[in-house]
Amino acid sequence: MPLTDTAVRLAKARTIPYRLNDGRGLSLLVQPNGSKWWRFRYKFSRKEKTLSLRVYPDVSLLKARERRDDARKLIADGIDPSDARKSKKQAASDTFERVWQDYLKTLHKMVATGNRSIRTYKKATWMLETFIFPSLGDKPIATITPQMLLVELKKIEASGMHETARRTKQRCGKVFRHGIGLGVCKHDVSTDLRGLLEPPTVKHHASITEPRDIAPLLRAIDAYTGKLITRIALQLAPLLFARPIELRTAEWRHVDMGNGQWRIPMRIMKMGIQHLVPLSSQALKLLYELKPVTGEGIYLFPALGNPQRTMSENTINNALRRLGYSGDVITGQGFRSMASTLLNEHGWNADAIERQLSHLEENEVRAAYNYAQHLYERRLMMQA
Repeated sequence: MPLTDTAVRLAKARTIPYRLNDGRGLSLLVQPNGSKWWRFRYKFSRKEKTLSLRVYPDVSLLKARERRDDARKLIADGIDPSDARKSKKQAASDTFERVWQDYLKTLHKMVATGNRSIRTYKKATWMLETFIFPSLGDKPIATITPQMLLVELKKIEASGMHETARRTKQRCGKVFRHGIGLGVCKHDVSTDLRGLLEPPTVKHHASITEPRDIAPLLRAIDAYTGKLITRIALQLAPLLFARPIELRTAEWRHVDMGNGQWRIPMRIMKMGIQHLVPLSSQALKLLYELKPVTGEGIYLFPALGNPQRTMSENTINNALRRLGYSGDVITGQGFRSMASTLLNEHGWNADAIERQLSHLEENEVRAAYNYAQHLYERRLMMQA
């Protein structure tokens, strides 16, 4: 006979546990200490099992029956209610932050093997700890919706940090994809936000692109009277048009003067993909001049008095100031714009130019395995 609310409420403790049956597998277990526990007894795969439905009066008779019926529906669908509960508990513990911590182990290994820079590692951690974890860090990753993530990204945008919002979205995408690999979520919700963030305002670095203005600059660089290492760095900048950090952290072991090329490892590159720079005869001549000075050390351009460190990021810009070129006229980064403009004006293949500037293709995987793409044309272009 089914139980009533009154019968459940008035059930008294005895010296030994006893059960009051409600039917269809549901019963109330009354303990000697007076606690009353709902139990659902069922058979699955020919095995007798029991599922706790929690304690009365926190769970009423009506609620216990609803939970029993839900469990019976799972059994009818071939699902063990006990396994379903364990999976639900596991999902609740697989928070966004926990998945990030697991992904961090992978990222840390990549840094240790030189496949990612420590700067990338630290910046990714800072972004998520600052902007995402306070609101979404403790939420099960499988329960985070595109709208929930968008709210947090829009907060970043509202503070004027459009590029940071975009990069934070990218970092979140890596976490979701790692979660898919772990089997704790099914979808990278960041992909649903495509086009919903405002594009960052592009800040162009000061550059000189008119040939009549470039000539005096190059002559001034050739006549630089400061340190030889700084002068050669200045002279190589327009010949290689690498990013300033790539140039000042260049290592001799990556320079192959015999084959006329410089391989920049992925841990240095902005996009994390190995890059190859063909060396013109003029660039090689400068490297042969530099080799006796710094060739015994690690870096082409070591810091003054400390060969274990690289030249300061401000060295080239400060040298340009000494030559009379202020920061609103040209910077070390500006040599890239200079090269891009002139090469395009002279009719070189736009794809070869973009590849030499190490601008990532839309298909990142294809780019990763084609760092030598257009190499023959790029050799001719760099010499020209």
